[in-house]
Amino acid sequence: MTETRPAPRRRFPWSRRTRPGVDLALAIPLFLLETGWVVLDAIYGAGLEVWAAQGEQARIDAAELAFMERLRVLQIAALVLAVLAAVFRARWTAIAHLLLVLLLGGALAAERHDWEKSHSAPGCVRYSAGC
Repeated sequence: MTETRPAPRRRFPWSRRTRPGVDLALAIPLFLLETGWVVLDAIYGAGLEVWAAQGEQARIDAAELAFMERLRVLQIAALVLAVLAAVFRARWTAIAHLLLVLLLGGALAAERHDWEKSHSAPGCVRYSAGC
């Protein structure tokens, strides 16, 4: 009789853990690239735009709002990459992206705090009827 071959097993991304060398080779450069992106965007994107505004408050506000929006978009992208890394069971890549999401959340919270502090009405008590 003829021997039947077993059907080839399907390999799902979550069926095996990603090798640690490949995982670290992805995690470290991506983390450095994304944090470098944020730092350069803060310096050259928002910082130079505020400097070029020469005191025009509308342009300064627009630059700060655009920077906060870019931080939010990058935070969402890093969270999506963390989920994908978790699906592919790349532990260090997922940890690096979750750390980046936390860093971006802190930076975004600080930017929003500065925004609210600089745009509150002078002499206004926060919970009074006139505010």
